Amino acid sequence: MQKMPGYYETFRETAVAPRTEPPPVAVDLHSVLIVDDHPLFCDALAMTLTRLVGIETVEAVGTLEMALLRLEAGPLPDVVVLDLNLPDVNGLDGVVRLRKAVPATPIVVVSSLDELRVVRAALRAGVNAFVPKHADREEFRAAFAAITRGDIHAARMALEMAAASPSEQVVSRLALLTRQQAKILQMVCEGLMNKQIAYELSIAETTVKAHLTAIMRKLGVQTRMQAVLFVKEASFAAMTPEG
Repeated sequence: MQKMPGYYETFRETAVAPRTEPPPVAVDLHSVLIVDDHPLFCDALAMTLTRLVGIETVEAVGTLEMALLRLEAGPLPDVVVLDLNLPDVNGLDGVVRLRKAVPATPIVVVSSLDELRVVRAALRAGVNAFVPKHADREEFRAAFAAITRGDIHAARMALEMAAASPSEQVVSRLALLTRQQAKILQMVCEGLMNKQIAYELSIAETTVKAHLTAIMRKLGVQTRMQAVLFVKEASFAAMTPEG
C-alpha cells in the first residue's frame, strides 16, 4: 500500500505562509540554544546552522529544565530550537512552558514527529516554525530565513484549514497557564501532593492551593484527577492516529 504523504510533503511546495497580523518583525540570528538529548543530532544541527544560516554562537542542553535554567540566567539567545521528545517533557507541555519563559524569542521545533495534528498543536502553542528531523539542509535554511524576515514557517497555513481538534483545544487551554502554574501542573501529573510541591518550589502550601484553583478554572475541570487526564490529552499519543 502506498504511504499517504505526511504534512511536510503536503506543504513542501509553499515554504512560507503569508502573515498579516501582526506585521512582520525582522530578527537577526546570531545565537541559538538547541534543546535536544541526542548529541550526534545536536552536532549535525550546529554545523548546519553555522554554515548555512550564519549563526555564530551555538549552545546545547539535553532537557527542558536545563533550557529553562539557562534562559533564566541569560543572556537570551536569538532563537531556540526544541525537540518534542525530551526526558522531562510530557507531550506538548514543553512548548507551552518554553513559550512562557521566552515570549518574544523565536522557537523552532525540530522533531521526528510530523503528524499534521502535532504540527498544528505546536503552532497553536506559539512556535514560529516546525521542521521535521528528516528535512534536507535547504529546508532548514528556508525555515530560518523565514524567521529572520519575521514570517512563520509554512506549517502556519495548517491552522486555517480546519477547526481545532480536541487535542489542539487542550493545548490552547494549557497555553493560558502562567509559567509557575505550568510547573505546578507538571508536578501534580508526577504525583506530588500540595505539601511536596510547596517544599520543592519554596512557597506556602496555601499558595499552591490558590494556583491549583486557578489552573482548574483555566482548564475547565473540577478535580486534580481531571486536570491530569486533561494534560494527557495533549500527549503525542492523543494527537497521533493509531496504526
